[in-house]
Amino acid sequence: MTTASHQHNRHCLGLFKKLSEYIDHELDTATCQQIEDHISHCPPCHACLETLKATAGLCRKLEEAPAPAVFSERLKKIIHQLTD
Repeated sequence: MTTASHQHNRHCLGLFKKLSEYIDHELDTATCQQIEDHISHCPPCHACLETLKATAGLCRKLEEAPAPAVFSERLKKIIHQLTD
């Protein structure tokens, strides 16, 4: 592995850690610009971003379902134990 590719991979990893915040519009303008600059020159990161956007879009389309009563009761019991 060359030094250049190693640096590139480290930069990609740093960007990857911020992609969820990026698509949720939770980052400052400067960080968004850095991500957009990187993605415009890095096909693997661009593909990763598009895949994450598609996955998030599919998740938003899912219907909410109530938790089973058994789960709710177990959760209440655990919370009660932890707060006593």
